[in-house]
Amino acid sequence: MYTPMANTAPSTPSSTAHTQETTEAKAAFTASLTSVGTNLDADLRQCAQALHDNDDALKKQEEKLKKTTQDLAKQSKELEKLADMGRKGLNEVGDLQNWAELIERDLLITEETLRLAEEEDERNGRMNRKPESKLRRWF
Repeated sequence: MYTPMANTAPSTPSSTAHTQETTEAKAAFTASLTSVGTNLDADLRQCAQALHDNDDALKKQEEKLKKTTQDLAKQSKELEKLADMGRKGLNEVGDLQNWAELIERDLLITEETLRLAEEEDERNGRMNRKPESKLRRWF
């Protein structure tokens, strides 16, 4: 009887060495990829941690900025009220100055009228001496 032989190639030392080299190359390649992946993973984790840390810092800064902005708005309103009060005070001073100028003008008119009346009295002989104006001592 005829028995077919299995189709197996005989193992030769060179094919065994080739298989071993291939296995070692695959292992080295896999180790290299694992190493690169681990390094990239570590770098990415560090970046992610930095992003989270920066996010927390930015949130704190944002809250501080909001509070500072609110404080500035409040201070701005207070300064605006103070400026309004100052403007009102200046308007009152201006009004007071106008009033004082009107009174001064009226007093000068009154003084001039009295002077003219005294001169006329002197010309008509009703007065012997010319009295000094009582208003002059105020100005």
